[in-house]
Amino acid sequence: MIIYPAIDLKGGRCVRLTQGRADMETVYSEDPVGIAAEFKAAGAEWVHVVDLDGAFSGEPRNLEVVSRIVGLGLKVQLGGGLRKRESVELALGKGVARVVIGTRAVESESFISELIAAFGERIAVGIDARDGKVAVKGWVDTTETSAIALARRMDALGVATLVHTDVVTDGMLAGPNFSAQEAMLDAVGARVVASGGVSRREDVMRLIGMKKGRPNLDGIIVGKAIYEGRVDVRDLLEFAAGTASD
Repeated sequence: MIIYPAIDLKGGRCVRLTQGRADMETVYSEDPVGIAAEFKAAGAEWVHVVDLDGAFSGEPRNLEVVSRIVGLGLKVQLGGGLRKRESVELALGKGVARVVIGTRAVESESFISELIAAFGERIAVGIDARDGKVAVKGWVDTTETSAIALARRMDALGVATLVHTDVVTDGMLAGPNFSAQEAMLDAVGARVVASGGVSRREDVMRLIGMKKGRPNLDGIIVGKAIYEGRVDVRDLLEFAAGTASD
C-alpha cells in the first residue's frame, strides 16, 4: 500500500484548490521542492504531483519544478496537461516515474493504446468523477461519460494504474466517497489509487481496510489534510507499511 503525499503546482507554488476550483485557491508554500524534501525525510518514496496550470491550459507549465522534485530521489506520479505524446515524452524524459493522462483518455482510446505500447506501466489514467460522471480539463467540464464505464475501457486496453478522484469530496476535508471507491475497485482489475476527501487518519485506515477484499487498491493520495495539520505523513507511511503483511 502506497501513501502518495500530494503537491499541486500553480505558478511554481504549492497550492490546494477546493473541488478543483481555481477561484478557491490556498497557497501553502512558495517552495514546493522544500515540501517534497520534507515528505522524503518523513519516509515517502512517491509523491503525486499535479500541474494545475497544465491542467487548465492543456500544456505542462511546471516541469522545471517537477524536475527538481525528481532530483531529490522521489518517484513522481505526475498529472496535469499531458494531452500530447510530446508532453508525455518530455515529462518521462525528466525522470517522472509515472504520468497520469486524464482528459485525453476520454477523447481517444487510440492515444492511450499508443502510449501503453510505448511506455507500459509508466502510463496511468486519471478518472476524475463528479457524481459518477467524468470531469475533464482541470475539472472545469463534466462529461456524460460514466466513470465506471471509462475505467472498464481503460482496464481492457491494458492500463496498469487508474487514479480515481472523487471531485466532490476533494479538498473538502469531510471524508472520502468510500462507496464510489469501492465500486471502482470492484469494476476493474487494474491497480487503483484512491484520491479525494481524506481528512483524518481514520479515513486512511478505512481505505486501507478495503484492500483485504480488493487487492487492486494500490495506494491513497493525501493532500489538504497534510497541509492543514490533520494528519502526519510519517505516521500514515508507518501505518500503511505495518499493514502490508496483513
